[in-house]
Amino acid sequence: MNIVRENLENLTSLLKVTVSESDYAEAVEKALRQYKKKANIPGFRPGMVPMGVINKMYRKGVTAEESYRAASKAAFDYFEKEKIQIIGDLLPSEQQKELDFDNDTAHEFVFEFAETPEVNLALSKKDKVTEYEIKVSDQMREGYRSNFMRRFGRLVDADKAEKDEALTVTLDNDEMKIEEAYVGLISMSDDERGPFIGKKVGDTMEVNVNELYKTPAQRASILQVKEDELAGINPNFKLTITKIRKFAEPEINDEFFKMAFPDGNVKDAEGFDKYIDEQVGKDLKRESDYLFTLDLRKFLIGKAGLVMPEAFLKQWLFTINEGKFSMEEIEKDFAAFLDMMRWNIIQKKVIADKGITLTPDEVMTEAKALAMMQFTYYGMSSVADDMLENYAKNILGNKEEAQKIQEKLFERKVVDALIPEITVQKKAVTSEEFGKLAEAANQR
Repeated sequence: MNIVRENLENLTSLLKVTVSESDYAEAVEKALRQYKKKANIPGFRPGMVPMGVINKMYRKGVTAEESYRAASKAAFDYFEKEKIQIIGDLLPSEQQKELDFDNDTAHEFVFEFAETPEVNLALSKKDKVTEYEIKVSDQMREGYRSNFMRRFGRLVDADKAEKDEALTVTLDNDEMKIEEAYVGLISMSDDERGPFIGKKVGDTMEVNVNELYKTPAQRASILQVKEDELAGINPNFKLTITKIRKFAEPEINDEFFKMAFPDGNVKDAEGFDKYIDEQVGKDLKRESDYLFTLDLRKFLIGKAGLVMPEAFLKQWLFTINEGKFSMEEIEKDFAAFLDMMRWNIIQKKVIADKGITLTPDEVMTEAKALAMMQFTYYGMSSVADDMLENYAKNILGNKEEAQKIQEKLFERKVVDALIPEITVQKKAVTSEEFGKLAEAANQR
């Protein structure tokens, strides 16, 4: 085995790996024996194909495969020995010459690789990043309160349609009559619900069901027919309102607090107001933390000034995607990809320098928090610990989801580790101002 490195430009190098027969012969013979066991060739019983036939059919291909595998392994062993951190992956070089696996026993494989650029942040208190504190408005409090109360409310009869009521109607076009059909104003736009506003029980109006119910599946369900039967139905119906119901919030009393807060942490109106403020504050803090991380990431990427092997990375992306994306398509999002790579490199450096690690308990706690958010979304504000843990385990059982959680935790720890080294400037903003800042950050 012989390895020669030739430096190119911009962190890229050639690696010429020459393998001799002794480096791959054993693996070739083992692979050919496996072919002999499994070969299904007319005229021979399974496992009884002569080795000469196997050699003639498979030796060249197996030699090429095993010699390449030996060269590739040697390259990665070389990186480990020389403590070389590569970016992307090892790629076959355009300088690779044609190899003769019929006659030669030594084969030179030529690879190209790129080294990870060195990170030097040299942070100080002169480095400043702004953290935005979003002001809590009465509108936010009312919005959270309204959404929370909806989980425990009920539908009650109403005198007339005003905004987001649920209507029970009869549809009749003389050919068919549908009773107890549903019309939900809450899912309509202002223009769509306009004709219904002010209507009372017993009022009638002409409607086109193709406009009232947007999808064929909805129309078929309401009209109690199959979708392929819709074409033969006259869509113009007389609609008669038979019932109007609206959402009513529960009364703020002991019964409500016991139902909404079974653990007893909120027992009165004052405690409920405090709970709402805390929850709104938490939501705003999550949004603020997200933007702060984006801004800190941008600052650190600029501070590090990492020069990337762009041409190599474009070729790497093209190669690993096996031609699914053209070079023009890769170019389109390449700037964002480079920044993502730069941020990953910076994070790895900080993680290594500061000895940042994750424990299984930290990962499980984060998975539980994610699970609880999902339960809350569906109106379950209280979940048994064993149920929550089982759900969290299911999340972590998904390799992709588990990786996302770990990446999120590492990023959070990296940010927390770097905050003491810089100056964080606090600035209070309205939600509207913050929205514009967040939109601008996501577009850059």
